[in-house]
Amino acid sequence: MTIPHPLPWYIAGPLIGLIVPALLLTGNKAFGMSSNFRHICAAVAPCGIDFFRYDWKRLGLWNLVFLGGVFTGAALAAYFAPPTVQISAHTIDALRAIGVRDFTGLAPHDVFAWSALLTLRGFVCIVIGGFLVGFGTAYAGGCTSGHAIAGLADRQPASLLAVCGFFTGGLIATYLILPRIL
Repeated sequence: MTIPHPLPWYIAGPLIGLIVPALLLTGNKAFGMSSNFRHICAAVAPCGIDFFRYDWKRLGLWNLVFLGGVFTGAALAAYFAPPTVQISAHTIDALRAIGVRDFTGLAPHDVFAWSALLTLRGFVCIVIGGFLVGFGTAYAGGCTSGHAIAGLADRQPASLLAVCGFFTGGLIATYLILPRIL
């Protein structure tokens, strides 16, 4: 069985938008993947670091259910998704121009594979990039989903600034950094 296409925008958008009222009704404003990973670390490995020393249980079990749902959804998508992702010829040409050659699977194997991790390019993209994402979400007080969905809906100026920074950083990475790395 394959899933022919993702949910249409007019269904997925309102479903995502309903998250914020649900959070407000439950008395919780924290939303996003980085906060969920922080809860996991605080629950599983209280290592004495002040950042993880807080009452993670009061934030609600729904955070961990949400995180489990994301992993379950990703596993189902990986199992039922088409073997290759259909992307435009222009995007394929642009990726080939920066050295990506293998387009089988859901992500380019030239960058996202265990063998790629042993190369300088793979190490920089996966390990250094992962560290920067983790550091950035901690420094920004949340991730893109938390700031863009919950923070903007709550009219938090810091979230607007963070979202502008995320997009600016994404553009810089896409057009200036990645072409040099790949």
